[in-house]
Amino acid sequence: MNRALGLAGVIVALGGSLMAIGVVASGLRRRDRRLLAMARPYAFIVLLGAVVSVGAMQRALAMRDYTVEYVAQVGSSSTPTLFNIAAMWSALEGSILLWGLVLAGYLAVVATKFRRRLDDPLVAWALLTMFVVCVFFFGMMLTVSNPFQAHAPPAGFDGPGPNPLLQNHVLMAFHPPMLYLGYVGFTVPFAFAIAALVTGRVGEGWLVETRRWTLFAWGFLTAGILLGAWWSYEVLGWGGYWGWDPVRRSPGARRSCGTPVPR
Repeated sequence: MNRALGLAGVIVALGGSLMAIGVVASGLRRRDRRLLAMARPYAFIVLLGAVVSVGAMQRALAMRDYTVEYVAQVGSSSTPTLFNIAAMWSALEGSILLWGLVLAGYLAVVATKFRRRLDDPLVAWALLTMFVVCVFFFGMMLTVSNPFQAHAPPAGFDGPGPNPLLQNHVLMAFHPPMLYLGYVGFTVPFAFAIAALVTGRVGEGWLVETRRWTLFAWGFLTAGILLGAWWSYEVLGWGGYWGWDPVRRSPGARRSCGTPVPR
């Protein structure tokens, strides 16, 4: 059930992105405002698919549904609830799933913010670029990084849970999502930069359009780095943020340009 629901969500998001690319590209070629206006509904279709797939994964983690291979890898009946939720972004496939959700959210917000200017070629090309990025990530989820691969657990199977270093601080639930809100947020200025190059409107207009989006993403990225710095001081084996403990070298090894952490 969870696998089918999750895969359905990914397929909806990928299909919505592909259809949006065709519709928006056709609208740009024909200069058809009606077609360009359809970008917003398609953005919400992509968001719906992303929400469904993430909801299915969280449901699978909560139920310890080990028929989902990803849950078998990072889930465990002994994992506390908070870290069981955060287990979704504790490994590759789940992290890409979270990335897709954040990306779809930004896409829907941009389409809503510029809903009265969807016929503007700059906005249309920016949305088209974001739909292409969505195709890349949701396409990965159906191919090389499928978070809903099937698994046949033996009787009495219990997963190992996330890495122990990811279960010793509450910031595991906040640090990665903050970073994703920052990293993925830069898709918006990137999309408008591509749109400016395509349309030839390379003046300051597109910079004005994306300044707040850039600052918004930058703010989340800064907050995520600060939370990561705080977390790193309490995680066994890290010893401090950006701290460097040099590996012992032979006398003939070349001197490193780093600065050792004082003992």
